[in-house]
Amino acid sequence: MLVAPVAVAAPQQPPPSAAVGGERLGNPGVQVAPLAGAPALPGDLTGQSWIVSDATSGEVLASYNPHLKLPPASTLKILFADTVLPKFDRNAVHKVADEEIQGIGAGSSLVGIKENLEYRVEDLWRGVFLSSGNDAVHVLSHMNGGVQQTVAEMQARAEALQAKDTRVVSPDGYDMDGQVSSAYDLSLFARAGLRNADFRSYCATRDAMFPGAVDKNTGQRGSFGIANTDRLLGKYPGLIGVKNGTTTNAGSTFVGAAERDGRTLLVTVMHPASYQKVYDETAALLDWGFAAAGKVQPVGKLVDEVPPGGAEPTGQAGGTAGAPAPPPHPSPAATGPATAGAPAAAGDDGLGLVGWSAVVPAGVGVGYGALVLRRRRSAG
Repeated sequence: MLVAPVAVAAPQQPPPSAAVGGERLGNPGVQVAPLAGAPALPGDLTGQSWIVSDATSGEVLASYNPHLKLPPASTLKILFADTVLPKFDRNAVHKVADEEIQGIGAGSSLVGIKENLEYRVEDLWRGVFLSSGNDAVHVLSHMNGGVQQTVAEMQARAEALQAKDTRVVSPDGYDMDGQVSSAYDLSLFARAGLRNADFRSYCATRDAMFPGAVDKNTGQRGSFGIANTDRLLGKYPGLIGVKNGTTTNAGSTFVGAAERDGRTLLVTVMHPASYQKVYDETAALLDWGFAAAGKVQPVGKLVDEVPPGGAEPTGQAGGTAGAPAPPPHPSPAATGPATAGAPAAAGDDGLGLVGWSAVVPAGVGVGYGALVLRRRRSAG
């Protein structure tokens, strides 16, 4: 009854024998346990790894090599946000120093931050979530005590979440030797992040205005529009968001969350055959997951965070090299997206939703003010 994905490239390494979340999640190939009336899985999946889970219960409805370790691209920014976002009040203002936007990988996606200008923390986070801006990640990392300290805290946060497939080398997801994660771990990060109202608001924001440069003639500071590069946001019914990513080495990866009839599902797809397929396959798996509710037995579970013992192992600053960051500041409850919910403009690659006959056509959104180099990116 169930149709397996078509053949894809051989995995880089076998999944672990004792997999986090259940034995079946460590087995190769499709894992699903249908009951009577269960719908068939989509038959044209090309992702090297994917997983469908319930964000509330943590039950895994189906998976395909979910513990396969692969480059995560900008989906690693989910872990960055989960680690750093709780630390700074969204209304705090930070003046960017020149060194804070140095050392960013060549060809990175950028939101367009300028040195010696002030930015609110919430603007920086919109730069992270909407434009996948590595410059915004680096500024926030410096606010947090430095890039290396932030990397160490992200690794500690991953370990606290029992994300054992993840090795963090850069906070922004830029292609780095040895930097890997898995569809299972990325789902853990997204599940944890969505519990934070600010995280949920930022990843669901479709477009916003971002602070620009100061006009030399008038002395007034301008602004420019940015749009979320998530191609399903505003198009797939009930989509909350989360994060997309594309790099030369990683290919395309997407973590999507959607809500329907009181149920929230998470789907992560890593490294399908093409950029567009990461969205098509995510949508197809979300459709399947909602249709399969109550008609499949879980094949595993998204595990819960390890309870803190003594010091809280959630990546808070201190105890690692580098200047300590300020203590965590609870952010006020999110009040929703910063701008009206007009459909976002095309992402930084200029591709459309080819082959998507079931989605609502996108309107014209705001444009980008920052140049995005395309040779090697950490945003999708």
